Amino acid sequence: MTTTPARPRSAFGAGPRAAISAKTLRTDGWRASPLSIAAILLFFIVYSTIRIFMAKWYFVQPYGYLTPLYSPCLSDSCVAGSSHFGTPFGEFPVWLPLGLAAFPIVAGFRVTCYYYRKSGYRSLWMSPQACAVQEPHKKYSGETRFPLIFMNSHRYFFYLAAAILLINIWDALHAFKGADGGFGIGLGSLIIVVNVIALAGYTASCHACRHVMGGRLKHFSKHPVRYHLWTLISKLNTRHGTFAMTSLFTVILTDAYIMAVSAGLFTDLRIFN
Repeated sequence: MTTTPARPRSAFGAGPRAAISAKTLRTDGWRASPLSIAAILLFFIVYSTIRIFMAKWYFVQPYGYLTPLYSPCLSDSCVAGSSHFGTPFGEFPVWLPLGLAAFPIVAGFRVTCYYYRKSGYRSLWMSPQACAVQEPHKKYSGETRFPLIFMNSHRYFFYLAAAILLINIWDALHAFKGADGGFGIGLGSLIIVVNVIALAGYTASCHACRHVMGGRLKHFSKHPVRYHLWTLISKLNTRHGTFAMTSLFTVILTDAYIMAVSAGLFTDLRIFN
């Protein structure tokens, strides 16, 4: 009589993990999704890392364009006019990123995001790569041990990221500046606004935001305003993944445009003043 080998159990004793003897039972092109997401995530990581350490070409003085990767710029090392909230940190050494105040918050918010967790686990960690596909990891401890226990800090990063979003909105208002110092509109102004809209959609559609608005309410009828907001955010939440990926591209586009204009590769296309 043959016996079936025991399947590895989950960390919480909820039942055995799926044991698939074949490498995959899929006949479709299931590799395309995790590979494409991995390429996008790795490109953004490499691009943003290079840019935050360049310490140049992040601000267009005549029109008030400030890239989101350097906002807020709170050091005396920032170029004149780019510090919309003062310079409380003094000068930075050359190896310290000028966007140090916000970048760890934004990075932490995205890394711990539920959508990026799913994308990262499937495309980079390969756990799981896809349904009905054998994964290389024999054990599963969930997000209960270092370093994955760090993922449970997502709601706290949401509070900080919401504050950064307000700063991004303030930067967008500064981007409507003409060469004479008055009101003006350029292509850069519109690109920055589109980026802020994408970031706002990503932040507002966050699961943590939805929970803050209505997750602890026992009686929706007693909190009509919060219930209405919870309903709106619930609709946005279904598109959270779309906002997450779209905002990656808008951040890169905004930064690349401001870098190109600041470096003198081309001039800003002015619509008004």
